[in-house]
Amino acid sequence: MADKVLYWVLRVCMWPLGYLPFSWLRAMGRIVGLLGYYCMHTWRKRALSHIALAHDLHLSHEEIVAVAKQSFQNLAINCLEYPKLSTSKRLSSVIQCENPETADRLYGQGHGIVFFCGHQANWEVLFLDGTQRMKGVAIGKPIKNKHLYQWIVAMRERFGGKIISPKNALREGLRALKQGVFLGIVGDQAMPDSRYSFPFLGRRAFNSTAPALLAHRTNSPLIFAETRRVPGGYRIRYSDPVWPNQEKPIEQEVVRMMDCMLGLLQDSIRKNPGEWLWQHNRWKQQTPQVVYYRFRHDAVCVVLPENEQLIAQTHVLRQIYPLEFITLLVPETMRHVPLPPADEIVYYNHLSETLRFDLRPKLVLDFTGYPPLKQHYRRLSAFEVISLDELKQLAKAHGPVENLHDVLTRALCRPGTLWRTNAV
Repeated sequence: MADKVLYWVLRVCMWPLGYLPFSWLRAMGRIVGLLGYYCMHTWRKRALSHIALAHDLHLSHEEIVAVAKQSFQNLAINCLEYPKLSTSKRLSSVIQCENPETADRLYGQGHGIVFFCGHQANWEVLFLDGTQRMKGVAIGKPIKNKHLYQWIVAMRERFGGKIISPKNALREGLRALKQGVFLGIVGDQAMPDSRYSFPFLGRRAFNSTAPALLAHRTNSPLIFAETRRVPGGYRIRYSDPVWPNQEKPIEQEVVRMMDCMLGLLQDSIRKNPGEWLWQHNRWKQQTPQVVYYRFRHDAVCVVLPENEQLIAQTHVLRQIYPLEFITLLVPETMRHVPLPPADEIVYYNHLSETLRFDLRPKLVLDFTGYPPLKQHYRRLSAFEVISLDELKQLAKAHGPVENLHDVLTRALCRPGTLWRTNAV
């Protein structure tokens, strides 16, 4: 009942937006997006951390903040445009593909096509534009509010396209491609359970290989579709087709094709980073099986004290976070001490030097008890700044602990993973 009420409230509030020009919606979106940046603390922290982690962009602090604000504005514009996209009869004057010739020719020859794209600009316009010229299906992940999702699906399918759920993606995708229908995949979601990864914008990113796998199974081309927001509307540009080589092993070809698609996507993002969806967790490094959700973050900062014995017991951190980006803040006097494996080690002379302006860490483990640390990093991008005493309290809830290894594994990890309960 609550979902239905929310749906109708949103529909009534958004109904007038369908009659406003796109230029007005964009002006409103820029204002709403800025408000969202300052009010939506969780999403802001996530976006700032992700942009800072994407070191291939080489952005200053001011530029990171600017890109985060633009990303919020882009998302707000997208939301405000939904009523317009669902009712406007003149989308062809707003959405234009710059080079549809090759794709149209392949479609006319009866080839299935896999269109690969990311969450750029307004990603909804790609399917709307494509289904005005060709028969197509696309994979869409349902949202919890089924009434709202049905409205979104109706908007996406208004020109005859069909939305398929992820659980049916392989079967329906294969069927569509074999029938000469195009398949659209927004393929930049994190898939930490995948065996395939790509150094996306300078960070390891796990990705589904379904686009390349489907292309190979049906001998269909992969085409990257780029969307840009321009004055008065949107411009779409297709890459050259990437064909599978059926004479080479499928495992090799899938990696080659995925590398190509993700390389094109990251090159496109570099040109206009503010139009990408930085709020989603692109760099997840592990599944929920081991680390509790509260502590499952892709960037971790560990502040170590002047205590050689304690430092020696922190090597378990790499077992807990085998792939995450780990920064160690270490006293200068501890240079001779073997440290746990880390991506970055920073030495400090005084605890005040641990208050670094670093937007990357989402989780800070403070083994020093330095009071200003929590407030400092919580103001940046950290979701959790937890002290050793707090970790001990969490660990003791599962029974007595004997050392730091027990504390860390019991506080951060689920029972039956890196530690066992007495009942096991």
